[in-house]
Amino acid sequence: MARWRELPAGLDPAVARLVVRLRELKDLSGRTLQKLAADTGYSVSSWERYLSGRALPPREAVEALARTAGADAVRLLVLYDAAAEAQRRGKQTPAPSAAEPAPANVDVDVDVPEKQAAAQPLPDEPEPLPAESASPAPLPAREPGGAGGRGSLWRTALAAAAGAAVGVVVTLLVVSPGRTSTAATAAQLQSEAAKPVVYTCTYSRKGGLWYAGNSTTTSQRLVVDMSGPDVAELQCLLQRAGITPGGIDGNFGPLTEAAVIQAQKTYHLDVDGQVGPHTWAALRG
Repeated sequence: MARWRELPAGLDPAVARLVVRLRELKDLSGRTLQKLAADTGYSVSSWERYLSGRALPPREAVEALARTAGADAVRLLVLYDAAAEAQRRGKQTPAPSAAEPAPANVDVDVDVPEKQAAAQPLPDEPEPLPAESASPAPLPAREPGGAGGRGSLWRTALAAAAGAAVGVVVTLLVVSPGRTSTAATAAQLQSEAAKPVVYTCTYSRKGGLWYAGNSTTTSQRLVVDMSGPDVAELQCLLQRAGITPGGIDGNFGPLTEAAVIQAQKTYHLDVDGQVGPHTWAALRG
């Protein structure tokens, strides 16, 4: 197993989790960087940047590594989406420490408005509203018996409260969207992965070619561990040719791979267990 260098300091936790998982899958595959580059189509220098945390890989590279290592692509893409969202958020919004919300158990000294006003503004927060506009109704400038001093204190306190409210709203807008988006993305992917998809074979012949009603592709490259309507179309065409693919479930597993190999032998094609234009042409013809 490779001995990995430490990740760059200050790397976003979501990006760090993705890089660590990519390293684990690279080790799990047992491939050198040169072999990994040959199997995925991305250069050695590109994988060095991806696995060191210096660059976020493209989505296709992550999918290619998942196929190479025989891993669950859906779970890996959840990590990838979270990392990509964190990277976009980091480019759009500065992340100084002052933007972090204060812990819930910290007491606020409401008797000293000056401390409150100094603690509230965030780096990208608008200036606190003037005391006069923060009050819902105009306060008298002075009252007999020294009330003007108390009125000034109340206006200062109201201004500080307005600044605090603005700070809370800005903090929620800065901190929450990424987490909400990441959680929603994960929930959606998990829901879609758990929902069974039913495929059927409805054969028809058009332009001298056979179709099964799931896909019209004649060139889409399919390999083991892929899934979707293109795979279901392949399984239907194999079944029509009298070769059992192990069911019509849209998943390119070992049984479907064995059926593809048998079809390639039957039609005198190059035998590699992968589907390309020549295999499609033979099955649709």
